[in-house]
Amino acid sequence: MKKVMKNFKFLTIIALSFVVGLAAACSSGSNTATTTTNANQKTSNTGAANTATTAHSKTDDETPASVKAVFPDAQSFTKQHKDLTKDQIAGIEKDTGAKVSNTDHHSYPAFSTAGGARKQIGAATIVKANDKELVIVYESKNGNPVIKEVRGDGLPNPFIAQFAGKGHDDKLQIGGDLKANGVDDATAKAIAQAVRVDAITMQTLYGAAHTH
Repeated sequence: MKKVMKNFKFLTIIALSFVVGLAAACSSGSNTATTTTNANQKTSNTGAANTATTAHSKTDDETPASVKAVFPDAQSFTKQHKDLTKDQIAGIEKDTGAKVSNTDHHSYPAFSTAGGARKQIGAATIVKANDKELVIVYESKNGNPVIKEVRGDGLPNPFIAQFAGKGHDDKLQIGGDLKANGVDDATAKAIAQAVRVDAITMQTLYGAAHTH
């Protein structure tokens, strides 16, 4: 587990510990309910197991429909909260030239149980720019979050498709590595900046340590 946490195995730093803890709790409740000879204790343990399941369902309910839509094969989601430190904020703002307005970063790891094993199949975040809500889908490459796709209502595909494969090392500048491609210049720049801030934030919170 320590090795996985160090190498980021994509957002499993918190999500997997949550899953392991939940699985252990459910297993303990189930075994006790099966082996105990006290009928009252069986009832109590069954109730505990049901409570754990309900809590997990509540977590699923907190996932926005726009996030669920990008993971049609996912059976469950978790909502991760990470507070940025002052030093992390300063680093992100230095790299992007933008202000970090929300110090409580949210991400939504998605999980599949295909094949009988629960495994993470990706993660997404939601950002807003110029009244546009964007869903940024990430995958892990070499222990670092890389953008798989960006979705946003009313945005032309030639524009948002440019973000695929980009990560924290990319400048994401209109007129540089990105083109407006059918989006007005002000909106295109705002979106590019919002995505860059999020990509660097994801790297800061979950990416593998490396040097340039």
